[in-house]
Amino acid sequence: MAVTEPDTLPPAAWMTRPGLDRIAAALGADEGAARFVGGAVRDTLLGLPVSDIDVATIHPPQEVVRRLQAAGIKAVPTGIAHGTITAVARGTVVEVTTLRRDVTTDGRHAEVAFTDDWQADAARRDFTMNALYADMATHRLHDYFGGVADLRAGRVRFIGDPLRRIAEDHLRILRFFRFLARFGDTPDAAGLDACIARANDLMALSRERIADELLKLLMARDAVAVLRLMTGHAIWSPVLPEIDPAAVERLAALVAAEAAGGIAPDPIRRLAALLDAGNAEGVTARLKLSNAQRKRIATALGHDAGSPLALGYRLGVEGAVDRLLLAGDHPAAARVAAWQRPTLPLSGGALVERGLARGPDVARALRQVEERWIAEGFPDATRTAAIADDVVAQALRSSSN
Repeated sequence: MAVTEPDTLPPAAWMTRPGLDRIAAALGADEGAARFVGGAVRDTLLGLPVSDIDVATIHPPQEVVRRLQAAGIKAVPTGIAHGTITAVARGTVVEVTTLRRDVTTDGRHAEVAFTDDWQADAARRDFTMNALYADMATHRLHDYFGGVADLRAGRVRFIGDPLRRIAEDHLRILRFFRFLARFGDTPDAAGLDACIARANDLMALSRERIADELLKLLMARDAVAVLRLMTGHAIWSPVLPEIDPAAVERLAALVAAEAAGGIAPDPIRRLAALLDAGNAEGVTARLKLSNAQRKRIATALGHDAGSPLALGYRLGVEGAVDRLLLAGDHPAAARVAAWQRPTLPLSGGALVERGLARGPDVARALRQVEERWIAEGFPDATRTAAIADDVVAQALRSSSN
């Protein structure tokens, strides 16, 4: 990726969002008291779209609230104990966080103290590319640890000693690989060595945090290559041994099928590719996925026979597309993805009008009509009525015998 020269942040559409100028003024941006930080700065330098805007400020949290409210800006104390206030102006949402330094960490949580030292705040961040700041008023860049050079080199690099940074927050192991998959070209050797050495630390993390990182990783640009790297070094073994080299090759096949079929990637579908019918239930329960996500993966890994459109009708378009792509049938998946699932143009009342008594006979006959309608490729109402005539006639003959 091309990276802009590191003097100032280049103009970008997100900088003109309504209300952002009011937030900047309220925080004293003209005096250098507030800076954009993190993803918005990083992604702008890479020419990528920006969704979330984060701001760092020297003001303590209560002062941030006072300033915002004095300017008529909504201030939501979303994480005030940790220094974060959500500012909302004319529909624009900005996370404003007071500069912090770590006091203690235990691998999962950190106790912080507020500070007015910009470099101390930068030093507690995970990677150099995430510790880039830009003045809200002038857009002048502040790069304390060589983050711009690392962006230019496609290098994900820990700030400071990688082993220490992982000890502070074990999730940084997975974040290292996710950022490598999204932004990197080659792994930083010291960071990779530290992640390999501390892979067992992942066992201390909640499964929800692991699931969140995995699903994000699966959507990254180089997800397959990075997962090959991770399985080659047994990174997943302590928490998800099911993600082995064979699983990654199934994912590679799915990624290729998505691209060939012109179908947008999906993290749950990609997770299904890493699993199989024998382990999916256990893994999805362990990761504490939602019931809907677990059901979707089970459906994707099923083996019902039938034409693509019949699968689309029985499973729903999403379920059929998942299953067909996992089977490598991208032409059929593309056909189903563009298909509008029809509705059976007949009701149980129409069978009663043809002479069936209300009750289980109607439900049974309606299922027979639907099965024939599916088998014939979803014909129109005229043909469906003819099928219904035939089914009802057979049912009436059977009941008279």
